[in-house]
Amino acid sequence: MKLVDKRYDFVLLFDVKDGNPNGDPDAGNLPRIDAETGVGLVTDVCLKRKVRNFIWIVKGGDRPYDIYVKEKGVLGRAHFQAFSELGINIGEVSRKEISDKELLENLSEVDFPEGVRFEMNDEKGLLVIEADADKNEIKNWLKENKGVVAKGVITVIEQTLKDSKPRKPTPDETSKGRDKMCQDYFDIRTFGAVMALKSAPNCGQVRGPVQMTFARSVEPVVALEHSITRMAVATEAEAEKQSGENRTMGRKYTIPYGLYRAHGFISAHLAFKTGFTEEDLTLFWESLLYMFEHDRSAAKGLMSTRGLYVFEHGSALGNAPAHRLFERINIVRKSGSEGPARSFEDYDILVDESGLDGVILHKLLG
Repeated sequence: MKLVDKRYDFVLLFDVKDGNPNGDPDAGNLPRIDAETGVGLVTDVCLKRKVRNFIWIVKGGDRPYDIYVKEKGVLGRAHFQAFSELGINIGEVSRKEISDKELLENLSEVDFPEGVRFEMNDEKGLLVIEADADKNEIKNWLKENKGVVAKGVITVIEQTLKDSKPRKPTPDETSKGRDKMCQDYFDIRTFGAVMALKSAPNCGQVRGPVQMTFARSVEPVVALEHSITRMAVATEAEAEKQSGENRTMGRKYTIPYGLYRAHGFISAHLAFKTGFTEEDLTLFWESLLYMFEHDRSAAKGLMSTRGLYVFEHGSALGNAPAHRLFERINIVRKSGSEGPARSFEDYDILVDESGLDGVILHKLLG
């Protein structure tokens, strides 16, 4: 597969109607707004999340399009799996000698989880946790078997597990692990990742070829607060207090309408380092066009991609400054449109395509 060998810059336009495009958890989930200008904000992290979700839906987590940062994911598992598939043993076998006769009898009757084994040697026993054992699976087994297996057995496994720690990979092993992660995970070779975890083998750090800015609304937005009710309560005590009314009050925040603009950059040099291919690039453009179609919820209202303008340079270094190219995409209010904007039809998108020496403009949407 051919690696991306040209520089790209792009402008993404999307809008929201009667929804909250990106709530701020530090502000009661209010829509993010620039306090000085009133302009609405959507973080790059939010946009990347939607791209990841789209790739997961389309590819189903199959390699090489698996997603590293996914919902309910455990990042360390991917590290252990990468090194295991590379044939690199990054764990330390944890061993504990057992001489207690009663405990030895109990251990001999246990059906241990994968990665844990018990050996008898004359009058002593040896409990072993393998180097490549899945520690989380063992912990889950311990939780499930408390009260079923003898307490002493649970305790000795817990102690042995506590003493087992992954070793630090060598620089060469870390490099191999980093390359493996880039190969298997779309979001790592696209956006990059910091993969230096204390609880898992170090896979280094990757700077991704695709970078995006915060999205800003074209005009200031207003966050509205709505009172909402639920015709039910959670507990019997609440029901008694309300004398059968059984109604719960809540709050919901929306923006009546906002058109947002984000900018993005794709580096051919970083694509070479992570293995970002032309196929990956095509899938990325597709995700920007359709990511909102698979991210519907009552809280987000109606969100849609309204424009995607891609500037393809004739070389890896590029043929024009990105900000000059972005200035060619202008958003203005239509003649006769007055008052607050309430739809995309209130705007005109003006595109200057003159004098694009060495640069090709692709209007993927718009």
